[in-house]
Amino acid sequence: MLLRRVITALCLAAFALVVIFLLPVGGFALMFGIAAGAGVYEWSGFLHAPTKAKRIGYVVIYAALIGVIFANQWLAAELVPVVGVIWLGALVLVLVYPRGRSLYTRSWLIGLVGQLLMVGAWSSLVTIRQMPEGDYWLLWLLVLTTATDVGAFFSGRRFGRRKLAPALSPGKTWEGALGGMTLASSICLAGLFVFGGWSIFNAVILTFGLIVMAIFGDLFESLLKRATGLKDSGGLLPGHGGVLDRIDSIIAVAPLLAWALIA
Repeated sequence: MLLRRVITALCLAAFALVVIFLLPVGGFALMFGIAAGAGVYEWSGFLHAPTKAKRIGYVVIYAALIGVIFANQWLAAELVPVVGVIWLGALVLVLVYPRGRSLYTRSWLIGLVGQLLMVGAWSSLVTIRQMPEGDYWLLWLLVLTTATDVGAFFSGRRFGRRKLAPALSPGKTWEGALGGMTLASSICLAGLFVFGGWSIFNAVILTFGLIVMAIFGDLFESLLKRATGLKDSGGLLPGHGGVLDRIDSIIAVAPLLAWALIA
């Protein structure tokens, strides 16, 4: 299981590096749009037993939305505050779980939230890619989310005792979360100090804010899976589950990073 997880992760890393550094902006937008489209299809599984035709239709709506935004890129900036409000609501639902069930069991609401979050993440990543040194910022983001996940995985396996959110994800522990934060912050803060020219205060606020969002993004997906009785969002990625299981942290972090770089 661990070997399959590592092999899949290495293949995904190679694919991400090619897409980020070798493709033009249009190619990046297309390739990530396709990859995220697989996540959108998996998200439709949270809509309480939709038919296959409805799930495909859900992906078609997503494709139409990103097409409109790519043709009218000023819309991307307008979408950021909307996505921010949605994530605030998602954080509240995670913190008060299992209260609030009447919200996350409504298919139309989860469908709307899914479209806005996925389109918002896509538009944020495309916006970052077009910035000066945007490719390196995307690499930094991937390192942050991956290091958070890897640090949490191995720290949790070795030292995990106290459950982080037992009702949502029994396998996650406080020790794992701390390990993920330690690994990610060590690497990413060093990157900001050496290459980014950021002040210590701003670098710490940005890095830890994004790490916390990455953890909450993972927990929010766990909430949706718990509400629909799913263990994984899909089975496309050996050792990882579905595409959504791999990009849930990126979906949460990308809009916040885009906002921080624009502000």
